[in-house]
Amino acid sequence: MSMTRIMSALLRRTHSFSSSRAPVSTTFASSLSVKPKISYQNDYGGHTRKLHLLDPRLWIIFSGQAAILGFCGNVALAEDDPIKPRSGDSLDGSGLERIEDGSVVSNIHTSKWRVFTDSGREHFFQGKLEPAERLFGSAIHEAKEGFGERDPHVASACNNLTKCFYCFLPLRKAELYRVKKEFDKAEPLYLEAVSILEEYYGPEDVRVGATLHNLGQLYLVQRKLEEARSCYERALKMKRRVLGHNHPDYAETMYHLGTVLHLQGKDTDAEALILDSLKILEDNGQGESMTYIRRLRYLSQIYIRSNRLADAENIQRKLLHMMELSKGWNSMETVIAAEALAVTLQLSGQLREAQELFEKCLNTQKKLLPEGHIQIGGNFLHMAKTFMLQATQLRGTNNSEALSKLDKAKDYLGDSSRIAKDVLLKLKNQKGKEQKQGKSSETLRNYEHAALVILLRSLDSLAVLETSKNEIPEAKERDPHAAEDALLECLSAYKEFGCGSQLQDSPEVKTEYVTCLKHLSVLLANKETKEASPISIAELKEEVKRIEMDLIGSHKKGS
Repeated sequence: MSMTRIMSALLRRTHSFSSSRAPVSTTFASSLSVKPKISYQNDYGGHTRKLHLLDPRLWIIFSGQAAILGFCGNVALAEDDPIKPRSGDSLDGSGLERIEDGSVVSNIHTSKWRVFTDSGREHFFQGKLEPAERLFGSAIHEAKEGFGERDPHVASACNNLTKCFYCFLPLRKAELYRVKKEFDKAEPLYLEAVSILEEYYGPEDVRVGATLHNLGQLYLVQRKLEEARSCYERALKMKRRVLGHNHPDYAETMYHLGTVLHLQGKDTDAEALILDSLKILEDNGQGESMTYIRRLRYLSQIYIRSNRLADAENIQRKLLHMMELSKGWNSMETVIAAEALAVTLQLSGQLREAQELFEKCLNTQKKLLPEGHIQIGGNFLHMAKTFMLQATQLRGTNNSEALSKLDKAKDYLGDSSRIAKDVLLKLKNQKGKEQKQGKSSETLRNYEHAALVILLRSLDSLAVLETSKNEIPEAKERDPHAAEDALLECLSAYKEFGCGSQLQDSPEVKTEYVTCLKHLSVLLANKETKEASPISIAELKEEVKRIEMDLIGSHKKGS
């Protein structure tokens, strides 16, 4: 029996089965070398079965829900679902023969299309994006030859190919796309898929909505916010009509639309959408899922940016409680949640509790991470800032204790800058050895980025510390050059590790660099003695102006 006959028969038998199940949810493994598994749950017995993403039973479930494309955030590749011709369609000259159940027998092109699609998926899930791209490109060609230019199979193949440029990339997908500049490859394929599906099924079909969601993600990565918003709003309308108001896929698009509105400055609308998406996950028994946790974290970040620290604190306490119950304190997930809460407590002036949390995190990090790991350096920087804030509170009432706090902070800043510099030097000397280290180049770039930001912040904080220390009358040792030396070292670090690398385009790195430049400019302007300096105030101001113009340009481009 041909594959077309088998699939058609299975689809007919399983349509009622799939519609009686709870919504399909997906959780992908972090490594592309492992085939993702997808679970679905029986409404009646709670029995859970695990399916490989390539298991035909899974695609039967999708097809039973009348979808040839993976919904929104589920990042499923389009399946080669045999689609019956519409009534009145002519098969003359196509090379396809009608069979009893109304589907079609494959010709040589459709056979090749199926082989290329299956092989492309195998390579894709193994993380081999370049061969997957070639295979999916061949699948598009064969689909057009075998089914015709405007057939949904072509849209399916187009959708698969765009996944090579969009999905399953590391968390910093936007940075990777900017570097690889492959937006122009992905966008026209999505647009072609949308056009074909609209023509075949109509503009309000949920399959169109699924592809619009994916296109919205692509626009969001590029910060084409108005285009992303339009795609998400259309997709949301279609999913609400077909899936209902309480479906996780509807919540997925709702959440993404909320992120776009936040980036557009519409925080009230964004908050409402994100809260609704969280409620839908809770109602569907996903209140402890990683998806739920990620969305909760994003909402807390919105609150912090809006200076709603109490609201952010409440969410972060909830997240930490969830991590403590599920992971315990011997887990980096718990440490990340605790550090986020500690930073918020630090911002709101609750310094004692912040210090206790940072110390608890540091103890766990030293157990779980190798010595000199950049996350330990980041913790040292947080500890230093906490002691500096405590010193500020004590100044004027207990100067000796304030000086003691500053001394502790200085030790931590020395440790954080040392670790960050060591990391940057090691990474600089081991370019091209990423594979031996078992890390992807993207992982190393993230590690390098974090190290440079921490180094610049540590040196700038050290300059602030030295300036504050010199202003306290009880200070026994005063070094009038210490603050200037720290800032000059900050500038040198940016020149050494930032300039000429991909890090020089990072807005975060540029912001830290500008902060150092401004502090040095003020310091030189206020110096009592006009000693020679390696850089003039005029040069500093010119450099600040240039970097700030770059940041404004990046912001406009992103908006």
